[in-house]
Amino acid sequence: MRMSNLLMPTLREVPAEAEITSHKLMLRAAMIRRLSAGIYSYLPLGIKTLQKVEKIVREEMDKAGAQELLMPALLPAEAYQASGRWEVFGPSMFKMKDRYDRDFCLGPTHEELFTQTVIDNVKSYKEYPMTLYQIQTKYRDEGRPRFGVMRSREFVMKDAYSFDLNDEGLNESYKKMYDAYCRIFTRLGLDFTIVDADTGAMGGSGSQEFMVKSPVGEDGIAYCDDCGYAANYEKAECIPQEKPSVEGELDIEKLHTPSAHTIEELVAFMNAEAYNFAKTIIYKADDKYIAAMVRGDREINEVKLKNLVGCIDDLELAEPFKVRELTNAEVGFAGPIGLDIPVYADKEVAMMKNFIVGANETDMHYKNVNINKDFTPEVVADIRVIEEGDTCPKCGKPIKTAQGIEVGHIFKLGTKYSDALGLKYLDEDGRSKTVTMGCYGIGVTRCLAAAIEQNNDENGIIWPVSISPYQVVVIPVNNKLEEQTALAEKIYDELRTNGVDALLDDRNERAGVKFKDSELIGIPVRIVVGKKCGEGIVEYKERRAENSVEKTVDDAVNDVIEYINSNI
Repeated sequence: MRMSNLLMPTLREVPAEAEITSHKLMLRAAMIRRLSAGIYSYLPLGIKTLQKVEKIVREEMDKAGAQELLMPALLPAEAYQASGRWEVFGPSMFKMKDRYDRDFCLGPTHEELFTQTVIDNVKSYKEYPMTLYQIQTKYRDEGRPRFGVMRSREFVMKDAYSFDLNDEGLNESYKKMYDAYCRIFTRLGLDFTIVDADTGAMGGSGSQEFMVKSPVGEDGIAYCDDCGYAANYEKAECIPQEKPSVEGELDIEKLHTPSAHTIEELVAFMNAEAYNFAKTIIYKADDKYIAAMVRGDREINEVKLKNLVGCIDDLELAEPFKVRELTNAEVGFAGPIGLDIPVYADKEVAMMKNFIVGANETDMHYKNVNINKDFTPEVVADIRVIEEGDTCPKCGKPIKTAQGIEVGHIFKLGTKYSDALGLKYLDEDGRSKTVTMGCYGIGVTRCLAAAIEQNNDENGIIWPVSISPYQVVVIPVNNKLEEQTALAEKIYDELRTNGVDALLDDRNERAGVKFKDSELIGIPVRIVVGKKCGEGIVEYKERRAENSVEKTVDDAVNDVIEYINSNI
């Protein structure tokens, strides 16, 4: 491609809308442009990179035996209603009616539609197992779209679904997809970690996420360097940590604690440690209210709590007026004693003695509270967020934590959707049995952002060779010198003849502008044709290298080809 013909409106200034590195660079490097909140157009450099990601995904999915098809993005409501997810997705689903008042949505995910396709087209048990996939645009009405394509309302996703006769078959299909994902993310040049994850709205018996460690990641990862344990915060098991306490159970006392609403204020007021308190938080779970308790120095894991309570739709903090109605006190003084709603206590709370809680009375707390003596929780379970230094649930060593970007997620769905939609088969004895399913997703557009987050410097993007929009850029320093332009053309043609995706910067711009643009858009190799071109010498620079080196034309061309082939 000649850059004089390329739509590449690079930006020198960082757009005000951009918050994180990948968003800033995708805008500055002329990959995307914003149309509306969470909705982006892809310019030529962006779509070319996106297509290279898709190509790698397709190659590895095909190699794993999956078959590609394409589902519509506009979907009828019936299948989602049958599975129960028409309500579960709630406001995140773009819903609409056609002219005949029939319900439709823009597809947020396609489990139901793939299941229906198999129901309609597969008749014999002999046709199983099979794995079907698509690369399709998905739509989710994010309440807070942000970070560019990292969390957008329209995005490209690869979703695949396996169909097996039994759990043993599902395990085999799951392992094939697991291995394919490892190959995909390795080829994309991502430094990734595989973690155990919560199944969320997808359901099923188990799942794993492929996470790219990044300080801008929205997901927390708990991991252990000693044994290899890894899980996201939603799933990570917390081993209770006992803190020192007074021996024996003391008599409960009521304390006047004026204006001490928070743990921090109580710690200062009572000159005690945060772990001496148990905080009580009131939630609305679907159509009922509950209370959750964790130690004062801990945070409630709302995903664990939602799963424990069996919440189908939303778990959200109770509104202040409802807290006042349930506790007869201002917000900040809730406690478990005398509450008329179920209380769910974390395991660490059950280990505490003589602790301090709200008294359900404004400006009042109880001290010397003990479980089963002063109140009895509905359930005691692990409902807290894991923290750095906690005990690894697998080997007992200290846990480490990091932030991560989820780029892939695989699920063992079991029979959730096949039961709901009636996907069955007749076995060789004529008995009706339910098909077992798996689900496997990759955020294709998110992979671009994750790759940039891990591969950049102060000058711009540093693309992995496998997904760079172009693999090498050839730059004549002075377009007015025919000797330079002729040699640049020769090198450009030779590279293209050898299968290299080359870019020729034939623009009538200063050399400094050309160099800055090549670094900003992240081209892996740069060949500069300058004042020594008459001697057959050019400057060769790899984007990741600090300095350029002089090489003969032949050596430069050969080294580019070798570099590309060894890193593709």
